[in-house]
Amino acid sequence: MRRLDVVLEPTKEAVLEAAKSPLPGPLRDAMLKKAAQADFYNTSRFTMAGLLQDADAIRENITDYVTGFSPEIADIFERFKVFDVIKDLDENDLLFLVVERFCDPKVDLSPESVSNADMGDIYEELIRRFSEVSNETAGEHFSPRDGLRLAAELLVAGEMEDLTQPNRIVKACDPCAGTGGALTVFADRVAEINPKATVVTYAQEINDQSYAICKSDTILKGGNVVNVHRGDTLADDQMPGETFGYQISNPPYGVEWKKSKAAVVKEHDTLGFGGRFGAGLPRISDGQLLFVQHMVSKMRAPEEGGGRIAVFLNGSPLFTGAAGSGESEIRRYLLEHDLVEAIVAMPNDFFFNTGIATYIWVLDNTKEPRRKGKVQLINANGIYTKMRKSLGSKRNEFTDDQIAEIVALYDAFEDADPKLSKVFENDEFGYVTVDVRRPQRDEKGDIVRDKKGRPVADKELNDTENIPLTESVEDYMAREVLPYAPDAWIEPRKQKKGQLLELRDGGTVGYEIPFTRHFYEYTPLRPSSEILAEIRELEASIAEKLQKAGL
Repeated sequence: MRRLDVVLEPTKEAVLEAAKSPLPGPLRDAMLKKAAQADFYNTSRFTMAGLLQDADAIRENITDYVTGFSPEIADIFERFKVFDVIKDLDENDLLFLVVERFCDPKVDLSPESVSNADMGDIYEELIRRFSEVSNETAGEHFSPRDGLRLAAELLVAGEMEDLTQPNRIVKACDPCAGTGGALTVFADRVAEINPKATVVTYAQEINDQSYAICKSDTILKGGNVVNVHRGDTLADDQMPGETFGYQISNPPYGVEWKKSKAAVVKEHDTLGFGGRFGAGLPRISDGQLLFVQHMVSKMRAPEEGGGRIAVFLNGSPLFTGAAGSGESEIRRYLLEHDLVEAIVAMPNDFFFNTGIATYIWVLDNTKEPRRKGKVQLINANGIYTKMRKSLGSKRNEFTDDQIAEIVALYDAFEDADPKLSKVFENDEFGYVTVDVRRPQRDEKGDIVRDKKGRPVADKELNDTENIPLTESVEDYMAREVLPYAPDAWIEPRKQKKGQLLELRDGGTVGYEIPFTRHFYEYTPLRPSSEILAEIRELEASIAEKLQKAGL
C-alpha cells in the first residue's frame, strides 16, 4: 500500500481535480489514469501520511483511503483481506503505529529505491520466516534470484537473432508465477540485450497473496494487468489458445494434484493430444510433469519462430516410474519429439525452503542443427559459492562469473570435461522392459509342459530386464541372460484395452534420464591396513586419556 502511495503522491491533487468530472465510467477511468500518470489511481482525499493527522479516526480514514483505489488495485487488497487486517490491527491498538512506521521517511519503498524483484524477495523472506516459526512448510514458489538469472540466461542463449530484432515484441509466460520474480528477471535480461524490445508478460498463480504481489508489480512496471490471472493452472487454464516464445517457471515440487484430478483426467481422456495432457498422467503425489506438459502445449509453433522453456524441477521427473507409467510416457513424448535440449543439475542447498537436488530443464521445439536429436546434461552441482549467512535452507549461491561458466558449458555443447558436460542421443535414454520367464520343473528335473507342449513358467522365477533401445534384444539376452539361465525366454507383452503404450521386441518401451549415474565418480575403498592402523591409533589415544584420568 505504501509503495503504491509513494508512486501516486506527486499527482494527488491532479487526480482529485479530475475526480470531480461527471464523465461516465470508462471515460472517467481513462481520465483519472492520465491525471495519475499511471495505470491506477486513488480518489480518496487521503494519502498514507495524511492519515496520521487524525489518530482517533484512523480506521475510518484508512478504510476510505483503500476504497478510493481504482478497481485493479482494489482486487489486490481483497486478496490480502485488507479490511480484516485493518479491523484486527485497530482492535489491538496497532493500526496507527503500523501506518506511522511505514510512513517514516527512513522507509523508502519507492520503485526507484527498491526494485520489484527485491520487493518479491522481501515478501517471500517474510513468509519463509513466519512459516518456520509456525513449523509449517514454506511455500513452493521461492525462487532465488541467482537461480532465476541462470534460467533466464539459458532461455536467451542461442536466441540473440530473435531477441535483437528492432522493436521486437517478446511474449513470455510463467504458469506458476508466484510473485512474478522469474518474469521480472527474464524481462530485465531481454532489456539488457535489446533496450528497444517490448516484453509482454503473462502469468497465472493459484495463491491469492502471491497473485496480488505479482499483479501490483505488473501495474507498477506499466505492464498489462489483464495478463495476470489467478487460478489453478492445471484445472483451469486462464490463457486458452495463447502460445509463447519464452516460458520460465518454478512449479511446486512433489505436490499432489488431487484437487485438480477431475479436470485433468477429463481433459486427458476427452481431448488426448488435442489438450494439454495427452502424453500421460503422473502419479497423484507429484504434478511436476503435468506443469511441463502444460508449458509444452503453450510453446509457439515452429513455423512462427518456435518456443523455449526453462523450468525448475526436482530429481523425480528424471527417473520416477517404470516403462509404461505416466511419468515414463511423458518423458518418451518429450524425447521422441526432440523437445529436451539440456538439463542442468543445480547445487544442493540452493533454494530457500528445500535442500534437495534440483534441475533446470531447457526445452526447445526448434533446436539448432547441431543439437537436433540430442540432449546435453550439465553438472553444475559443484559450481557455487558458499554464502556467508544462510537464508533458510539456502546456503549456496551463484556469482555472475559462475553463471557465465555454466552458460559457456551450454554454448560449447561438447564432452570437453566429462565431469561437467555430456551430450547424448535421445534414444540413449530409452529402454525396453521385457518379461523373462523360466520353466517349471518336476521332481525329476524335467520341464513341465502344458497341453500344447509349451513349457509352463515358474512364477517364482519370473523376472524382468531393461534393455537399452540402442542394443539388440537378442544380443542382450545372449550376453546377459542365457549364459546364466539357458532355458529362459521372453514372454511377449500384450496391449491392454485402452492403452496406448509402445510395445517393441515383446516388451514395453520406457525412458529415464539417470543423471547422477552419468556423472558418478568411483571412489576406491581405503586399504584395510590403513583403516586398521587408524583404529589402533585411536585406541592408543583413548587408552592414554583414560590412564591420565585415573580410570
